[in-house]
Amino acid sequence: MAGCASEPTRPESSDAGLDSSKGRVFTERSYLRAGSRLPAVVLQAGLQDDKSAWKSVIPGLSQQHLVIAFDRPGRADTPSTDASRDPCTIASEERRLLQDAGVPPPYILVGHSLGGLYQYVFAKMYPEDVAGLVLLDPTHPRHWETVQAEAPGAALLIKGVRAIAFSSADRREFDQQTDCLQRINTRQPLRQPVRLLVSGKFKMEERGSYERMLQGLRQDWVSMTGARRGAELIADSGHYIQKDRPDTVISAVQQLSAEVRK
Repeated sequence: MAGCASEPTRPESSDAGLDSSKGRVFTERSYLRAGSRLPAVVLQAGLQDDKSAWKSVIPGLSQQHLVIAFDRPGRADTPSTDASRDPCTIASEERRLLQDAGVPPPYILVGHSLGGLYQYVFAKMYPEDVAGLVLLDPTHPRHWETVQAEAPGAALLIKGVRAIAFSSADRREFDQQTDCLQRINTRQPLRQPVRLLVSGKFKMEERGSYERMLQGLRQDWVSMTGARRGAELIADSGHYIQKDRPDTVISAVQQLSAEVRK
C-alpha cells in the first residue's frame, strides 16, 4: 500500500541512534556519493527500501549536483541500532551522517513515501539546513490512523504485510512513524520551497475507499508544506515515481535548485 505508513525543540536523545556502545551506526558503505556541485541533493527512501531505490535518478541528478543516498539502520549496508525509530530520531541521524560525511548545508531534501515524512520532519527540526524539498507520494503523519478509520479493508491487508513481510527494522519504523510528531507544528507551512509529486496509478486493491482517503491526505500535504504548485499529479506513475518517471523527478529537483540558487 502506498504510503505505509513555534519550531519544535530538539529531542534530548537526538543523537542516540548514532552512538551505540560508543560506535557510529553509519559506515562508509552506508551511503553513496555522486557528483560535486552544491547544493547537495539528499535522497531518503521509503519503508522497506534502501539507497538502491534511487538508482534511476542518481545519474541524472549527479550531473548538476552532489547527490547523497543512504541506507537507514537495519537496511543493506547499515547495521541495526537500538535507538528509537521515530521520525525525529531518524532526521537527527540523517543530519549527523551528512555532517560526518562533510556535506555542507543547505540541502535539497528528496523523500519517497515514509522517507518523505522523514524529510519533512528534518525541515521542521533544522530549517536552516534546508534549501528546499521534493516529496514523492509522502506518507502523511495521520496516514495509518486514517487508513484504519476510512479504509478498513486496506488496513487489514497492511497488517498482514507487516506480520509476514516486514523485517524487524521495517516493523519498528512502521510502529513508531508518529512518535515524536506531537513536537512538530504541522499547521505552519514550511518556509522553504516545496515540490509535491503524487502518483496517478493505483493498484486494484488500492482503489475505492483507500484511494479517496489518500486524495484527502494529499490536499492536507499542500497546506502542511505550502507547496505553491499544489499536489502535482504524475498520471502515468505508480507509487514509485522515481522509478516510473525518473525524468520528472530529475526535472523537479533541477527546477527547485534553479529557484533556490537565484
